[in-house]
Amino acid sequence: MVIKAGDEFKNKTTAPNQQWQTDFTYFKIIGWGWFYLSTVLDDYSRYIIAWKLCTNMKAKDVTDTLQLALDASGCEQPKVLHRPRLLSDSGRSCVSSDLAEWLAGKKMDHVRGAPYHPQTQGKIERWHQTMKNRILLENYYMSGDLELRIALFVDYYNNQRYHESLGNVTPADAHFGRAKQILEKRQLIKRQTLQNRRLRHHAQAA
Repeated sequence: MVIKAGDEFKNKTTAPNQQWQTDFTYFKIIGWGWFYLSTVLDDYSRYIIAWKLCTNMKAKDVTDTLQLALDASGCEQPKVLHRPRLLSDSGRSCVSSDLAEWLAGKKMDHVRGAPYHPQTQGKIERWHQTMKNRILLENYYMSGDLELRIALFVDYYNNQRYHESLGNVTPADAHFGRAKQILEKRQLIKRQTLQNRRLRHHAQAA
């Protein structure tokens, strides 16, 4: 199934692991050539569930990353009735029969963004931009150095970086159900702060 961004906006996800986005981006390691980062991002929370640095962009690289995501999320456990839907572009690895067969075996639906319409996968495209703005400040000469740098940034992105589109909580807060409590606590603090300011103002004016 092929969808466009407008369809995404009309049918927004309402909880984690309803839909995952996946895509590749690339890095050049000096003296070695191009390496490709495969990522699985949760559509609802923008949480990076799994990633893998690859030497190719084959269907096997996609399925390897998806298996890491299934293991990390627990979505393959017998008690989970519904698997996440996968949203990808229409690249060669994502339209392959090998991927289709693997997804069918995992009982995962698959939708693809319309060609030349990257806005459909806007969340993972934004992740690529945010990550590269930080990662590409350095040159890399070994794949291990790049992997370590990516791992550190993923941890920061998931657990420390506040995301405006999530109400200024982290992707981990949104993914693991902490966002509502955090936002309610912030509102309480805000109300208490305003009340204290009014009391101080009245006291000074008296």
